[in-house]
Amino acid sequence: MKKLIALLLSLVVLAGCGTPSGSQHATQDQPKSRASASAKVHTELAGMYYERAQMGVALGEIDLALQADRNYAPAYSMRGLIRMVLREDKEAEEDFQHSLRLDRSDSQTHNNYGWFLCQRGKEKESISYFMEALKNPLYTTPERAWLNAGLCSKKAGNLKDAEEFLQRALLVQPDLQQALLAMAELSFANGDYTAAKKYFAQFSEKSDSLTAEQLWLAVRIERKVGDRNSEASYSMQLRKRFPDAREAKLLMHGE
Repeated sequence: MKKLIALLLSLVVLAGCGTPSGSQHATQDQPKSRASASAKVHTELAGMYYERAQMGVALGEIDLALQADRNYAPAYSMRGLIRMVLREDKEAEEDFQHSLRLDRSDSQTHNNYGWFLCQRGKEKESISYFMEALKNPLYTTPERAWLNAGLCSKKAGNLKDAEEFLQRALLVQPDLQQALLAMAELSFANGDYTAAKKYFAQFSEKSDSLTAEQLWLAVRIERKVGDRNSEASYSMQLRKRFPDAREAKLLMHGE
């Protein structure tokens, strides 16, 4: 982590140092380029600390990013995510909206804001932001927006749309774990137990450790398809690893 941080910070020093000969515009734009490069690096560092749940340090990096460039849109989007985790919802929403005012084409911000709305009970409103993110042909991770649209549609009870969005996510990234699990849950709810077994098997192959809820889903799927050996295996794991979980109690009562 320290080596990576040192490398990123070194990019701030290097950015804008090379000026093509005979280019006055390059010389004039150099301070602006360097400021944007610095803002970018500090925003990326904030993202790393965010993933490590070090929110205070992440906010400090965002402060540095905005000191370098007050109009660097991704910094506001990143701060919105941090404030979302800190339950500072009013400030988070202001950051997402400000980021979009600075750059309406930023797919990542549309995706982040959509996820924020979805997590705050505005699932239907969130979908338009995921769709807006997908309009940009340069969006490098469209599977995230498709996945989030699927999860939020599922949460809102729009199961048909949820299935369509999740399938689109899997077309982009066939081994996307969250999409595979969600499709297993949807297939089970729809009574398509063979499909549920297929999706869950693909999900579990990529998972290091299954939760009690996931093991309980697996037990019920195997029970429906009549695979007694697999049902017994998942049941044993659930009882052994999560003896006090609600799902283990449901298993014990034969539900």
